[in-house]
Amino acid sequence: MSAFHLAQINLGLLKAPLDDPAMAEFTAAFAPINALADASPGFVWRYTDEGRDDATLTRPFGPDLLINFSVWRDLESLWDFSYRTDHLDLLRRRREWFDHLDGVRLVMWWIPAGTVPTLGEAGERMELLRAQGPTAEAFTFRTPFGPPAAAPDPAAPGART
Repeated sequence: MSAFHLAQINLGLLKAPLDDPAMAEFTAAFAPINALADASPGFVWRYTDEGRDDATLTRPFGPDLLINFSVWRDLESLWDFSYRTDHLDLLRRRREWFDHLDGVRLVMWWIPAGTVPTLGEAGERMELLRAQGPTAEAFTFRTPFGPPAAAPDPAAPGART
């Protein structure tokens, strides 16, 4: 088991308010897609608004920017959920519900297993990706980085002291 998990946040610039009839098919997909994510191999955690099963109320990066914020065991697990499940249909239809967003729309980074990333940390990683491009600290599917090398356990047999 890895000492690190993959955190990711992605943003979508809404074409209309979520209660607009044009958004009905998208909003109807929240529960089944969230359930699919929750049951997917490698899923660890996803951000939800207090008392809800989604994150549609929280808009830390702008009033029209919807967030999807989650943690996965590894890059492959997130890739498989994103592109090899019914989630792919939503991706293919994203232009129906979202306007083009210039700049960073997705950022991923490694976190110690068992920790939960914050929205502040996600914002910092987005800024890092914007400023420096993909690095081991903030990257994308197109330019991925593996998890950091775990520090050796000093109590492990054969460890140097």
